[in-house]
Amino acid sequence: MRRIPWAAEYLTTSPSRIQIDQSWTTIWQKQEDQKLHLEIGCGKGGYSAAMAQLYPHDLFIAVEKNESAAGLAARKFDEAHLDNLRLIYGDGADLDLCFKSGEVDVLHLNFSDPWPKKRNAKRRLTAPSFLKQYKTLLSEEGQIIMKTDNSSLFEYSILEFLNAGFFLEDISVDFRREEHPEDPLTEYEAKFVENGQPIYRCIWRKHPVQ
Repeated sequence: MRRIPWAAEYLTTSPSRIQIDQSWTTIWQKQEDQKLHLEIGCGKGGYSAAMAQLYPHDLFIAVEKNESAAGLAARKFDEAHLDNLRLIYGDGADLDLCFKSGEVDVLHLNFSDPWPKKRNAKRRLTAPSFLKQYKTLLSEEGQIIMKTDNSSLFEYSILEFLNAGFFLEDISVDFRREEHPEDPLTEYEAKFVENGQPIYRCIWRKHPVQ
């Protein structure tokens, strides 16, 4: 995306921002019936903002490493004035600095960069190194919910999830053929739907449901 000149300065003062080396527990004390959601690669933040509004009892942290996108997300979060929503400006590979083992209940991967060339496969957010990290971060009943418009990334990811020992809970190769009011349709996703592109979605669990 184009560079946003004011993003760097804005991120230094945004009240919605959590430093990546700052434990999220310094911001909130999670209640027993709350879920902690983590979106990695949130872009401009539309999905996490909509989810935080839809599920006000849960807690949402969005992560974005692109400075301009993170600046836009921070401003969106600040203007929304939601107590259950925060942003980390940083790399998803460093999340163990902010989260301890088993602290994340739901991890969201929305329209991640597919990195189509094989030599860049390790950069995909569903590459083995990332999945190993997610398994550590997730609670015992933790879920990963992935959505993409890229069929190749979807196929690659299914195999990697299985290889990493995750358990498939749900899958769709055309998620938006029906309305899903429980899952906000963001501006970015709406463009795909408007163009007739199918949305691929899968849900994985750390352990099978008993």
